[in-house]
Formats: sequence, C-alpha cells, structure tokens
Amino acid sequence: MIIDGIRVTSLSRTLIDVAATSSFLVGVTMIDHVLHCEAARMAAAQRSGSVGAPPITHATLLTELDGVQPRNGHRAAERAIAFADGLSANPGESLGRVRFEELGFEIPELQVRFDVGGRTCYVDYFWRGVRKIGEFDGHIKYTRAAVMAGRDTVQVVVDEKDRESVLRPEVNSFDRWGWKLALSPQAFYRFLMDKGVPRAPTRRDR
Repeated sequence: MIIDGIRVTSLSRTLIDVAATSSFLVGVTMIDHVLHCEAARMAAAQRSGSVGAPPITHATLLTELDGVQPRNGHRAAERAIAFADGLSANPGESLGRVRFEELGFEIPELQVRFDVGGRTCYVDYFWRGVRKIGEFDGHIKYTRAAVMAGRDTVQVVVDEKDRESVLRPEVNSFDRWGWKLALSPQAFYRFLMDKGVPRAPTRRDR
C-alpha cells in the first residue's frame, strides 16, 4: 500500500515480519499491543454505532502468515501469534507473560475481575489454583497524565496501596515487580520461585 507517497506494508504484514525475524519477546509484545488496541477500537466503534475496518485478530494474523510464507521464521511467528493475548494492557505485562513461559511457570489468567469493598478491581495476573495475584508495577501509572487522571503522584501511590489492601484478604498472596527484575531472567526466576508462583505442569513444545 502507499501512504503519503511511500510504499509500506500493512499492519498485519508488519507484525508477521517482526515476529518472524525478532525474538519471541519482541514478537509477542508487538502483537499483544495491536490486539489490545484493536479490541479497544472495536469496543469504541460498537458504543458509537460506527463501522470501521475489520479488526486484526489471531485468525487474520494466521491467514496473513499463510499468505506470506516467510522463508525463515515461520514457526517463530506462528508461536508468537498463538501466545499473544490482547488482555496484556502494556509491554510490562507482555514481558511478564513471556518470562513465565520461558522460565517454565504456569501462565496466569489476565485482567481477572474482583468485586470487593464496594469497588471493582482488575488484576494483571491471577493464578487461580493457588489464589495468587501478580502485578507489574511500571512507572507509567505514577508519571503519565492520562493514567493518573488528574491525581498527583502521592495520591496515585495512596490509591494503589488502598487497592492492594482491599484485594489482599481475597487471595493467599499478592506480589509486585517492575522492569529491572523482569528484564533479568535469572533474578526473575529466583523471585518467582521464592514467591511460590506455580510451575507449569509440562513445558510447551519448543
């Protein structure tokens, strides 16, 4: 396709190219983000009654992959597409899921809803079998205006602590981590083992 006189690939094709030529982490993070944005776009279109372009989904990406048939990286792209999940709300959450997979831990449920204390909370990760909540604690919620919703940093921290206090009695454990820890496979493995994150019953076929 041509945009402003420049030949470019479609978003679906670009995702295939990235997933086929990059690491599993990069491929999953890119696809997670697009699936998440596409779900939000379709929800907004439904609310407004508008009709836009069909959404990019796992199925459309697999169709694109079959059409492209990359000489190298077909299996890598297929694996990234299968693992991607639009419920991952940001790159930090995608990083956590990839690390769980790579390090042999059980993949948790995402964005699980808790109705407690007169409020509704969604958590990043939930291991239902051991009733454990995990949260990726990036810096965006403390620094980005759109996420802070008019609150100052102190209020954001207070709100997060209040939210955690409400959720903790509902589960057996609640743990947080950030970029530095998750970016180190060795350190993150030790952390997850120490915190009792369940191991995957069997490793996926590589």
